[in-house]
Amino acid sequence: MTTHPNIEQHPDLAEMRSRFERATSTPRAQAIEALALLTGLYLAASPWIAGFSGLTALAISNLITGIAYALCMGGFGSAYERTHAMAWSACAIGAWTIVSPWVVAGNVDTTRSVVNNVIVGAVALLLGLAMAGAAMAGRRAGRTRTRSRGGPGPME
Repeated sequence: MTTHPNIEQHPDLAEMRSRFERATSTPRAQAIEALALLTGLYLAASPWIAGFSGLTALAISNLITGIAYALCMGGFGSAYERTHAMAWSACAIGAWTIVSPWVVAGNVDTTRSVVNNVIVGAVALLLGLAMAGAAMAGRRAGRTRTRSRGGPGPME
C-alpha cells in the first residue's frame, strides 16, 4: 500500500483537477461563464435599466440576487473543482428571479418588472442548467477514462 505524505500529491486528486481544468477550458464553458456573468450583472442593475427602481423591495431583491448569481457563476473559471456544485444554486437563483415579482412584498408585479424578471430568470436558469450539465458530463467522462485504464468504476 502506497502512502502519500501530502494529499495534494494523490493521483486521484491530480486527475480530478486536470479533468475540471479541461472542462473549463472549452469554448462552451467559457461562453456559458461569460454569459452568466453578464446575466448576473444585468439582473443586479435591471431595476434601474428597465425602469422599475421605484419598486424598492423588488429592486433590492434583484440587486442581491444579481450579485449572488454573478459571484456564483463567475467562479467557475478560476476554481471549477470547488464551485461546480454551485451551478445548482444558480438554477435556484434563476427560478427565484422568475417568481419574485409575485412573491416579494408589495404590489410589484408591473408589466416591466414581470417581463424583465421572467426573461432574465429564464436565461439565468438555462445557463445554470448548462453549467450543471457540463459538470456532470465532465464527471461521466472521467469515470469512463478510469474504467478504460482498468481502474475501479464508481460502484466498485
